[in-house]
Amino acid sequence: MDEPVETSELLAFTTTVDSKSLSRAAAELGVPRATIGRRLARLEERLGMRLLRRTTRSLMLTGAGETFYRHARLVLDALREAEESLTRRDDVLRGELRISVPTIMPPGFHAMVCDFARRHPDVRVHVHFSNQFVDLRREDFDLALRVSSELEPGLVTRVLVRDSRVAVASPKYLAEKGTPRSPEDLREHRCLMGFSHGVLAQSHWPIAGGKLHVQGTFFSNEVTLLREAALQGLGIALVPLFMVCTLLESGALVRVLPGVLEAEVRIVMVFPEREFVPPHVRAFADSIAAWAREELGETGAALGRDDASRATPPASRPLQRKKPRALKK
Repeated sequence: MDEPVETSELLAFTTTVDSKSLSRAAAELGVPRATIGRRLARLEERLGMRLLRRTTRSLMLTGAGETFYRHARLVLDALREAEESLTRRDDVLRGELRISVPTIMPPGFHAMVCDFARRHPDVRVHVHFSNQFVDLRREDFDLALRVSSELEPGLVTRVLVRDSRVAVASPKYLAEKGTPRSPEDLREHRCLMGFSHGVLAQSHWPIAGGKLHVQGTFFSNEVTLLREAALQGLGIALVPLFMVCTLLESGALVRVLPGVLEAEVRIVMVFPEREFVPPHVRAFADSIAAWAREELGETGAALGRDDASRATPPASRPLQRKKPRALKK
């Protein structure tokens, strides 16, 4: 690539992807449709590779096009932020905030989010509750909270709390079925299984020095349901300690194979990028970290306390952020 890519070419490309049409991109940018076509052709010629595959009925992003789109969007967003920083005469946070969090978050977290929204009314807050691990880049989330023993490669991670996943069962269940004395004894028990990353049904549980194949009889990606099933005497569940600490203290649940059937679990904040994190996203991340220090403490036990009797970065960007695959002409 002998010449640098021009901003007009980046805008033609990203606007075409965002609007899913050459004609709509031309209308949005206020130029003839033919100009958009020339800019796209010039961009592909500069890069020496195809970004969009065009047919008579649609446009498709190539693999190179998807990669280039993400970087082009970061460049344009950073440029916009730089321009706005020169014209903005206040410290007001603005922009769109999209976060994904698990469903077990306690009311204290909800209060923190509401407080952030009240203090920063110009930030548009989108909170998506799900136990599935959303694809931050493809689904365009700014950050997510995870409760997991596995960290995802390729993401920027900030650990908030370290805790343990422990096996528990009700005294009634153990009285009827017997207490396991070794991992092999689990073959004779009803095991209440979760989902890895909230998507794939578990088939193994962690044991000291490795993992054990477990034949589950009850599956859910909602860990509070697994805890409830254990309380109801349906079997043995492997859950975060912070969700059952009060129940263990009261005797409503009992540890199974302590020191053998357990693993570390972390509450972490994950970001899709280390660079180009907008100020409002960074501010929200700092709010989460402060809330975690105050409410979760070092063990995370407080996370489940309110409901235990029953059941509980990185510099700048904005602009439109959409990453479609198939585009109609």
